[in-house]
Amino acid sequence: MRIYAERPGRAGLQLLADLLAAGWIWLTVVAARTVHDFVLAMQQPARTLAGAGESIRGAFDNAARTAANVPFVGDDLARALGAGTGAGDSLVNAGREQMEAIARVAFGTTVATVLLGAMPVLLMWLPLRVRYARLARSAATARAVDSDLLALRAITRRPVRSLLRVAPDPAASWRRDERAVVHRLAALELRSLGLRAPRTPPD
Repeated sequence: MRIYAERPGRAGLQLLADLLAAGWIWLTVVAARTVHDFVLAMQQPARTLAGAGESIRGAFDNAARTAANVPFVGDDLARALGAGTGAGDSLVNAGREQMEAIARVAFGTTVATVLLGAMPVLLMWLPLRVRYARLARSAATARAVDSDLLALRAITRRPVRSLLRVAPDPAASWRRDERAVVHRLAALELRSLGLRAPRTPPD
């Protein structure tokens, strides 16, 4: 599959377009990572909440263990302080749930940023590059065999004004197998793809 043209001017433009497309996609990825980090930074309050819950849970656990050693009322005090431990657990769970939710939002935002940024470029640039590669490959294959098919393709694809510069009646000349005209028509089609003309000159 031929990706780039043989003529330097056309090949340079194709390379420039490829670099611009790659650069745009790279910028899109960088922007997506920036958005991802920005959204993840919103986890800090949730981390603070979870940390506070762990501190409260630890404080009430220690207090419950200490209270259990108090004579007569130790068990009752430990059970009462156990409610504080449960409150700490609730804060920890709430903080972790918020962090997980923010992480999901960050991931979804990243994917959406990449799709919205890169998809338009891919939808316009990639089909054009694939189409060119196919056309150039088939044209190069036809050039290696004969000029007639390329000449016919030029007649069906090139603008009339360009065809008339080759011959007053290019279709009739092609039917009469006028080799000089056929060669020029083939060269016209190849030139439109940035490829070199057939090597064999007309007789």
